[in-house]
Amino acid sequence: MDITIHTSFLPHDDPDASLAFYRDVLGFEVRSDVGQGKMRWITVGPAGQPSTSILLAPPAVDPGITEDERRTILEMMAKGTYGWILLATRDLDGVFAKVQSGDAEVVQEPTEQPYGIRDCAFRDPAGNLVRIQELR
Repeated sequence: MDITIHTSFLPHDDPDASLAFYRDVLGFEVRSDVGQGKMRWITVGPAGQPSTSILLAPPAVDPGITEDERRTILEMMAKGTYGWILLATRDLDGVFAKVQSGDAEVVQEPTEQPYGIRDCAFRDPAGNLVRIQELR
C-alpha cells in the first residue's frame, strides 16, 4: 500500500492567536483559511512540504457531539489535555529559542530523554501540547 499522512487535526479556540503561533512563530505556510469569527478552519503546514498539513479547527462543532461531550472537550482544552502533536527539527535549540521568544508557554526545555531522543515541549494558544523532537 502507498499511504501517507496528509492532514492532522488540532482544535483552536482563538483562530487569530493560533494562526499567529503556527504561521509567525513556527513559520508554517497558511494553505487555507475558511469561515469567519471563531468558526474558522485554518490549514497550515511546513514550507516545502505541501502534502503534509495541520488543520486548526473549532472544537466540538460536529453535530453528532452531545452537550456533555462538548463540555468535556472544552474542559480538556482549558486544562491542556485534549490535543497534541509531535514535530521534528534538526535545529532544536534554534527552534526552542524562537518559540520561547514568541511567548509560548514552555512545558519542557530541550532535554536529552533516557529513551534516546532530545526534545522540548510548548503549549499553543489553545492549550495543545506541541512537542518538538531533534532529528539526528
